[in-house]
Amino acid sequence: MNTTTLKNKERKSNHRAVAPVIATLLMVAIAVVGGTIIFVFAQGFFSSSQISGTPQIESVQILGYDARAVAEMQAHDGNLMLADSGGDTDPNKEVDERVAVYITNNSVQKIVLGEISFAGYIYQYIDASSTGLGAFGSANIPIGNYTVLTKTPDTLLAQGAGEIAPGQTATIVLDLESDLKIGRGSQFKLTTSNGNVFVGTVSVGQQSG
Repeated sequence: MNTTTLKNKERKSNHRAVAPVIATLLMVAIAVVGGTIIFVFAQGFFSSSQISGTPQIESVQILGYDARAVAEMQAHDGNLMLADSGGDTDPNKEVDERVAVYITNNSVQKIVLGEISFAGYIYQYIDASSTGLGAFGSANIPIGNYTVLTKTPDTLLAQGAGEIAPGQTATIVLDLESDLKIGRGSQFKLTTSNGNVFVGTVSVGQQSG
């Protein structure tokens, strides 16, 4: 075998030995570049999340309600609300009388109350802190609206946006859009400004929680 043939074989052998090393180095380089890209993207994502400060996970618990045909409803703290703020004393639950629903914000951030659906009607939030609950039938809380009682007998949430702080418990007071049948279960559905929905059932004529 001549010298030229031996040299050719050595070159081929060297090429075969070098090829896996090059392939390994390329894979390492690709992994490093890919990891760097993912890291940069993740940093940007978390920075954006921290700047926005708006986690989407919300938790609202519906603790109970007072849907009795009474003059003074019970609030979330177990005490009575303002005198004559609930309704008249006849056995019916009628339009422009009120229903109370107790909620607590179990989220790590505030929630902003949005639309409420109750017994098939839509209710919108109103800031009535400057006027108070007033007697049922008054203009303090117009028909088809709701406000938030934070402390009995008559302290209302002073937030135009309807914000409930983390861990806060409060009473939603709805001014009824229509008559309700005593003994019937009516759906209560709260939608937050982030679009999260929380649902419960209110038995008209009863108090719970």
